[in-house]
Amino acid sequence: MSALARFYKKQGCEVYGYDRTETPLTQQLVQEGMHIHYHEDVSAIPADLDLVIYTPAVPKQNKEYQYFVTSNIELKKRAAVLGDISKDYFTVAVAGTHGKTSISAMAAHLLKNAGKNLTALIGGILKNYGSNFIISEQTDVFVVEADEYDRSFLQLHPDISVISSMDADHLDIYGTQKELQNTFVEFAQRLGSNGLLIYHEGLERLQTGTGRKLSYSARGHADCRAENIIVENGNFVFDLIHGSEKVNNITLSVPGLHYIENALAAAAIGFELGLNADQIKSGLESFQGVQHRFDYHIKTSERVYIHDYAHHPDELRVTIEAARMLYPEKVITGVFQPHLFSRTEDFAEDFAAALNHLDKIILLDIYPAREKPIPGVTSKIIFDKITNPNKKQLTKEKLLEYLSVNKPQVLLTLGAGDIGLMPEQIKKVLIN
Repeated sequence: MSALARFYKKQGCEVYGYDRTETPLTQQLVQEGMHIHYHEDVSAIPADLDLVIYTPAVPKQNKEYQYFVTSNIELKKRAAVLGDISKDYFTVAVAGTHGKTSISAMAAHLLKNAGKNLTALIGGILKNYGSNFIISEQTDVFVVEADEYDRSFLQLHPDISVISSMDADHLDIYGTQKELQNTFVEFAQRLGSNGLLIYHEGLERLQTGTGRKLSYSARGHADCRAENIIVENGNFVFDLIHGSEKVNNITLSVPGLHYIENALAAAAIGFELGLNADQIKSGLESFQGVQHRFDYHIKTSERVYIHDYAHHPDELRVTIEAARMLYPEKVITGVFQPHLFSRTEDFAEDFAAALNHLDKIILLDIYPAREKPIPGVTSKIIFDKITNPNKKQLTKEKLLEYLSVNKPQVLLTLGAGDIGLMPEQIKKVLIN
């Protein structure tokens, strides 16, 4: 939503907004000239609005939402607005239950770094730009995340589509993983005959439609693949093969096999849009990452602290795996804040299995986001399934107290809730 707000601000619009809590991002938007309030207050709504854009994360009982439903002001879902924008440009749409923010961020940086004219709306803050929004004087390519929540991505009009994963998620919307996958297939079929689908090897269900298809994987024999993967001086180094092209010794500053795969997908977009091997290597190596995605806050010989947005069992698994590959001799402590009651209920066993790969586990209360509590669903249902005996349940307040006394060698904080606002506090207690 903030990237979309920046897009309209750049068009010369006056932008107003409501959010439930003030954050560094909303403060930045205010500095950029936008007007934001934090309480449901109809009187704070300006009188002469032309368009109201909302996200499904806003509860239907929200007073301002109810006001707009009964007013004559045009009210559109964020997804519909992105769909309208994508009609006007050559659009690269990046989808997947995880990986889409990193892939779209890397692709946008590759294109910008190579001098391409683009507009990009990303779901995270790119460290290279300090923003989730990139725009050129003119736009030849529009890069956007294709969000599967609420089937939003079916409103986009892509020319290149990427699908990184179709793991079970958002079962409150889809009911079953099969229905989720059917919707991804429907998204893939939105490409025309000249379109290109870039998909993770193994997603065979996507072999439909008339357009071209290109697979990618860090393992196996995909069309775009990685070879000779090593860890060197704390970085992952690999060779990239794309058809007849080979890019040697790419050094990624963002770690993990999953990031290599994200880089392959981004590179495939780059090659399709005319970038050469040198531009691909330069772009990938200069990519600094996305805030909250394997985000280092302390990196010294005696202590490491990383925050990651991981909120799905597979995301936890790959983040913990990356930390283990980088720090095989160190004790790794993970703090996990589950996100949503429904997701906790659906994946309690899978969360426990992923967290078992940590040396020490600290579990926080569930961050509810848009949801009301579900009877009997607390983080304890995950806790009880964790077989690793080195486990604790703490409140956020007790966490800081615990970390000030027990300073881990390697600390991971994991989750998509308000734990993402804590890294500075945690950093202070770890270095004092």
